[in-house]
Amino acid sequence: MIEPGKSLDLESRWPVALAVVVTFALSLLPGRVRAFPPWVVFIIVCVVIAPMAGVRWSGAKLRWLQIESVVTLLFVVIAGAGMMLDLKDLFVKMVTPPTGITGIQLLNSSISLWATNVLTFSMLYWRVDRGGTAARAERAPKTPDWLFPREQTDHELLPAWRPTFVDYLFLAYCTATAFTPAEAMPMTSRAKVLMMAEGMIGLITLLAVASRAIGLLGS
Repeated sequence: MIEPGKSLDLESRWPVALAVVVTFALSLLPGRVRAFPPWVVFIIVCVVIAPMAGVRWSGAKLRWLQIESVVTLLFVVIAGAGMMLDLKDLFVKMVTPPTGITGIQLLNSSISLWATNVLTFSMLYWRVDRGGTAARAERAPKTPDWLFPREQTDHELLPAWRPTFVDYLFLAYCTATAFTPAEAMPMTSRAKVLMMAEGMIGLITLLAVASRAIGLLGS
């Protein structure tokens, strides 16, 4: 629990807000299969960004950090459910003649799903590592879920360092692309389970959906 009056070490929220906006933009790709209409996604995006603005500009930063933590987790749950529904709908349309789905629609859907997978899990990693954003802002010692190479570098010319959202975004990108921890190593069971879940979604999207889209475009 954050103690009142204690100084906070807050990181910039604009990369996180940008990731949320990009997630909304991906839902607007033409012809893509989507679980929620764009106006629902827009409302969710506004709700997620509002606490980040509160953390940045409000004087009651502790309260907004707690709200941000809850809202971010809800966003990840909703986005994850949407990805599962999208994948289900895609597979149904891929195997249902004669309506089916065109190659362009399938390609747009696979691109959107893969990118949404990366952005969603990057926010989840950012949300849970070392006790969450509030604990990291408080500089409270928590067990790390991921160990980054920079943390193992002891050099007097390097300034004090801690992971920020961009580091978790890179971690999520590597997991969805290489299906392996290319940089940060998972240190806890939940970190390994989360990375396996992201890798599985990415693998299904690339092999089953994107490959089928390329096949339809080439036929």
